[in-house]
Amino acid sequence: MSGTLHIVATPIGNLGDMSERAIAVLRDASVIAVEDTRHSRKLLLQFGISTPMLALHDFNEGERVAQILARLHNGDDVALISDAGTPLISDPGYQLVRQAHANGIKVVPVPGACALVAALSAAGLATDRFTFEGFLPAKTAGRLAVLDALRNEARTMLFYEAPHRIVECLVDIQQSFGSEREITFARELTKTFETILHTTVGALLETVRNDMNQQKGEIVLVIAGKAATTDTLDVQTLHTLQVLLDEMPVKQAAALAARITGAKKNLLYDTALELKHKKD
Repeated sequence: MSGTLHIVATPIGNLGDMSERAIAVLRDASVIAVEDTRHSRKLLLQFGISTPMLALHDFNEGERVAQILARLHNGDDVALISDAGTPLISDPGYQLVRQAHANGIKVVPVPGACALVAALSAAGLATDRFTFEGFLPAKTAGRLAVLDALRNEARTMLFYEAPHRIVECLVDIQQSFGSEREITFARELTKTFETILHTTVGALLETVRNDMNQQKGEIVLVIAGKAATTDTLDVQTLHTLQVLLDEMPVKQAAALAARITGAKKNLLYDTALELKHKKD
């Protein structure tokens, strides 16, 4: 009989999140496929696990799959872990799991820590519907293209972001979603310097820009989806807003238009963003 491929979640920081089941599966496996042997060796030593490791990462997954499948077909149980959290969530392993299914190999998840789920649970934003977008493109043009495509997304959105790009990323999020969109910043989850801030995009940008400590570590961004509205602006209000937009930034134009017309500031702000993007 073929062996089983176990997909094992490991802690994202706090080692207390390692489950007894995960430890038992890793101890009993014939081999553990790991993203980085040096990193995973420390984790295995912490829990007294001496199972042999096999490196499987983005650069060798294609060639490793056949080797691991052969072991599975020979009856070996294989465990797959990533550097932290749940494998395959912005980590290697997709090709292996897909080919395991194609070859009739039993695939068993061993659930545990996952940064995106942890961030979502503590974000204070809607959790009934959400979309995980992984890492945004590293370059501004690509990042803005993705964000602009998501600007009218109604579901809560989650992103991973590298610390050295967090400020420029927030600048682009503000440009696409506006400074008033709700956002939760989750950094270094379960670790000593864990930070969870629920605020607006504009306020978060200022906080992160002025605090270098918030530009370090692993970061998850949770952004509120665009609120549905049945309100519409009359022709005169829309004209007033358009005239003001020709002379001043979006936020100021919306605020002044609200004072002049009495229309809702949030509706004016969202409409101003739409008009600005159409013009650009």
